[in-house]
Amino acid sequence: MGAARKALWYIESHFAENPSLAQIAEAVQLSPFHLSRLFQVSTGTSMARYLRARRLTEAARTLAAGGVPILDVALSAGYASHAAFTHAFTEQFKQAPEQVRREGLQGLALVEAVKLDAPPLACEVEPVRRQLGPLRVAGIRARHTAATVASIPSQWQQLALTRELGKDIAFGVCCNRDGEGAFDYIAGMEIGATAAVPSAWHAVSIPAGDYLVAWHAGHISTIRSTWFWLLNDHLPRSGLTLADAPDFERYDARFDDRTGHGGVEIWLPLSNLS
Repeated sequence: MGAARKALWYIESHFAENPSLAQIAEAVQLSPFHLSRLFQVSTGTSMARYLRARRLTEAARTLAAGGVPILDVALSAGYASHAAFTHAFTEQFKQAPEQVRREGLQGLALVEAVKLDAPPLACEVEPVRRQLGPLRVAGIRARHTAATVASIPSQWQQLALTRELGKDIAFGVCCNRDGEGAFDYIAGMEIGATAAVPSAWHAVSIPAGDYLVAWHAGHISTIRSTWFWLLNDHLPRSGLTLADAPDFERYDARFDDRTGHGGVEIWLPLSNLS
């Protein structure tokens, strides 16, 4: 059983206890940051959102069954008050708990337990460890969640309007993640440490350190499966620990931005514990 499946099992077995990310990470023997990245890549949502949605889904079922006071349902779901539960419940389902108590589950978008069916895609070439000096990237930035990642290619279109791609190395940097699974993605180019940032661009500094470098040889549309394999299988098996730092894709002359073929490097920052 891979780490992602272990985490899903733990959540399904303990979500009534409202476990923290740290507790789940300890149970599956990964760092909280590593588990957070793995979970989002594996499921398309953040662990915090999934855990909250599963607790509220089971609370909805309890409400619809009747017989249990709403405050007791709220406390069992990990909320300290009727008001806090009502706010979270209404935000999740667009219906108040009282309405579900009266009318049942009809029309509710319940969140069922995730089953991971998509197989990870192992790299054809064994990933290697490399040292990286400080790197500064500037380009087109956008804030994303799992629901908006399909729009990332449009950032590369915007970048191409201001800089011809294919002649220089380009970088797709993921940074500034939060607990809800949102992150910044910057499609950009390397610039000097003190260079001026072009108008409408944003810059990110990538620290020097130890990185795991993997080669994704398939079409760019399947890169998520390679990420899944790296985070779920390769890093845990290798005893490597993901650092809380930006990770990035590196596109060189081998990548054809017209066809999506040619391959791309994935650079993962490793902690000093690795």
